[in-house]
Amino acid sequence: MRMAFEVLDEHEQGEVVRKWLRANVMSIAIGIGIGLAMIFGWQQWKSREQRGQAQAALQYDAFAKAVQEERVDDAATIGAALRKDHAKSPYAVFTALRQAEVAVGKGDLKAAGADLAWADEAAGAPALKSIIALRRARVAFAEGDAQAALDFADRVAKTDFMAITNELRGDALAKLGRTDDARAAYEQALGALDAQAPGRDVVQMKLIDLPASAEKQNS
Repeated sequence: MRMAFEVLDEHEQGEVVRKWLRANVMSIAIGIGIGLAMIFGWQQWKSREQRGQAQAALQYDAFAKAVQEERVDDAATIGAALRKDHAKSPYAVFTALRQAEVAVGKGDLKAAGADLAWADEAAGAPALKSIIALRRARVAFAEGDAQAALDFADRVAKTDFMAITNELRGDALAKLGRTDDARAAYEQALGALDAQAPGRDVVQMKLIDLPASAEKQNS
């Protein structure tokens, strides 16, 4: 059975369409308006994002130059402005990481920890998260907090920085008196290093210097 609309002649079909348009003109206009507004809004947002990223990049270049030239006050001012005005930009995270490096160089581990904590909150990319976690682990260990260092090291992705992370885990575990776990961590670090890799001898020495395990001492 054919639908009623299909048996209408061309004039009748046209009249049906015109009546439908008149009855629904407001809904159609609203729909078109919303669609256009969404497209325009998206384009405006995209344009603002691109301008913001360009401005953040320029500010980061100025910040890095100030750091390199040891213009401490300028670097602090530019870095603070970048982190405030472009907090969601990767350049703000890079700025905080660089500020943490500077703080470590000055021996100000507390300031470095604060910069790294800010970077951790702002960062979104998993690779950046791993870098920040590793640096926070180093700072915590330098501050003498082996457990915090271990906790941060455990937040590094298993496939990222395997040698460095496991060496640091070994250091923290050894300081906590967990000799067998430290030995396993150092062995994992060695397994991730090439035979001629610089630093391999250091890890090997740390492994050798560990006290004998409880089983070996009792055997």
